[in-house]
Amino acid sequence: MISKISKESAPAAWATLMYELDDAREHLTTLISAMRSDADYDEVNLRIDLGHVFAHLNRAWHLRDLTEDLDQEQWQRASQFPKDLDPI
Repeated sequence: MISKISKESAPAAWATLMYELDDAREHLTTLISAMRSDADYDEVNLRIDLGHVFAHLNRAWHLRDLTEDLDQEQWQRASQFPKDLDPI
C-alpha cells in the first residue's frame, strides 16, 4: 500500500520532509552557483557539495513516514542512499 504524505495526517513527517527538501534545494543552488563562478571548483568540492545534497534527499526519502523522534543511529541510517528507490 502506498502511504499518502499529508500535512494534516502526519504533521511531523511533513515538516521533516519539507525541511530536508528545502535544505537540499538551498545547497543545490549554492553548488550550481559555485560551479559557475569559481574557476577552481574541482571534483573534491563537487563530492562534498553533492554529498550534502544527497544526504538531505536521502533523509527526505527515509523520513517521509516519520512517526517518532529520531536518535543518532536512525539519523545516520536515514542519510544512507535508499535501497528501496531505483534511479531511473
